[in-house]
Amino acid sequence: MCSDYLDYLRGECHLSDNTIAAYRRDMHRFTSWVGERNLSQIQVGDLSDYVANLHQQELAPSSISRNIVAIRTFFKFLQLEGLIRENPAELIATQKMWERIPSILTTQQVNDFLNAPRKSDQYCLRDRALLEVLYATGCRASEVCGLRVRDLSLAERYIRCQGKGGKQRLVPIGSTAIAAIELYAESLRGKLAAKNSHPPEELFLSRSGRALDRIQLWRLVKFYAKRVGISDEVSPHSLRHSFATHLLAGGADLRLVQEMLGHASIQTTQIYTHVEHSRLKNVHTQFHPRA
Repeated sequence: MCSDYLDYLRGECHLSDNTIAAYRRDMHRFTSWVGERNLSQIQVGDLSDYVANLHQQELAPSSISRNIVAIRTFFKFLQLEGLIRENPAELIATQKMWERIPSILTTQQVNDFLNAPRKSDQYCLRDRALLEVLYATGCRASEVCGLRVRDLSLAERYIRCQGKGGKQRLVPIGSTAIAAIELYAESLRGKLAAKNSHPPEELFLSRSGRALDRIQLWRLVKFYAKRVGISDEVSPHSLRHSFATHLLAGGADLRLVQEMLGHASIQTTQIYTHVEHSRLKNVHTQFHPRA
């Protein structure tokens, strides 16, 4: 049944491979909890108990929200297949997104982080370009790993990004990131590609000449964050959060930031206005004599 459901997500809902993989994990958790019970007998009260169980496991609010969406979609699928008459998942209360403020770096921390790769590092040019692109574009880790050479339009100062659900968008890129990409492409990428008999199209390559994957990217971010003494909570997504927050703090229009991030809903982007407001409140509390 779960296999058919995943085929439905891929074929009918056109979800990305990463999202489908996350839903697969969510459904494994849910079906383990259901056990031997018949799905047609599951009521909204049972589903509420399951959501409470997710809270007890101390999952992140965003993970709980995704689990709820996965359950809703699953029961909708069962209904479409004629396996159930009523859809109890329609009545589950939606988890409020972004109850936890995302990790944001200050501009000084970003500068230190982007300068973390040293000339003595074997892949310094690649890593500098990689980190610059993450912060300059606000792209997701998977989007940066999937960035192909032909997706670059550096003369026009933008890149073509393949987002969730296969949706493409054009994202502006600044001169510092462009210079880092060009230096890496001219001096190192060709050497890495030569190690592979079938060089991939992706821009960022591993030491074996294969396309860099998300796990390798995550490890690089953690490594350089530790080098400059930034919090262990820093991840590739931290640079995405910082990108959006710094743009809004500088006066950027929320709709334009939404477009650059590839958010389907403006509500997802609005969290960054809350982050900036929280920062201003902290500054006021700390420095105003009558705070």
